Amino acid sequence: MTIAITGATGQLGRLVIDKLKAKVPASEIIALVRTPAKAADLGVAAREADYTRPETLDQALAGVDTLLLVSSNAIGQRAVQHRNVIEAAKRAGVKRIVYTSLLRADTTPLTSLANEHRAAEADLKASGIPFTILRNGWYTENYTRSVGGAVAGGAFIGSAGDGRISSAARVDYAEAAVAVLTGEGHEGRTYELAGDDAYTLADLAAEISRQTGKDIPYRNLPEVDYAKALVGFGLPEGMAHHIASYDIGTAQGALFEDGRQLSRLIGRPTTPLSAAVAEALR
Repeated sequence: MTIAITGATGQLGRLVIDKLKAKVPASEIIALVRTPAKAADLGVAAREADYTRPETLDQALAGVDTLLLVSSNAIGQRAVQHRNVIEAAKRAGVKRIVYTSLLRADTTPLTSLANEHRAAEADLKASGIPFTILRNGWYTENYTRSVGGAVAGGAFIGSAGDGRISSAARVDYAEAAVAVLTGEGHEGRTYELAGDDAYTLADLAAEISRQTGKDIPYRNLPEVDYAKALVGFGLPEGMAHHIASYDIGTAQGALFEDGRQLSRLIGRPTTPLSAAVAEALR
């Protein structure tokens, strides 16, 4: 069986390949990337595959049995990009596609993110190719990458209010993908994947305070003010407004999920918040 991973040099893709090599021979794994030279350190074959250049996809998917379609990060272009891959997979005779979607994509208030994932899910169902949908929740790293700035600035800021966040570490989601890629009985299933234990951003700030011995409160800001602060930190204005809007969705429950499907798939508890904060502080 040949397993191909799109976006293989990305943060999730690299983890998937690393974990996958412990399960199947490296000769059965193909890294699909825009620039194969950047995949030289992965220890598997690499093929050029660009979501925006369909002419690269037919050759990239030749002989592939199972495809992990890691969703693109190009917001606003993803529906077309994912459709390009799915259509090429159909032409190439790919036997199964596993797709990384968004937690509760069909009902989430994060509509700016969900619309493109819903389109990809619909395209998968219409393709006739057996599929599995992994609706990934938030990565804990989305927050812990700001730990250093919070410590330096004396507060963790956001607009999520008391919204509960069931995030998990990126490696947890990678292990779930590997479990589905190498396991049986997953065809046609949609998994809502999230961390075992939910927290608020005030809880996160309290954990940072506990581990640093400093008083790092959570400061909840209006959406507009949070977006302005993010621009001040150097984020592009469009991205800053997107991130601030995600926090509003978080306050509405977008990132809370208590089904524990992720820990059941990986056969262990998901990475606790304390461990993720400790890693960020190293």
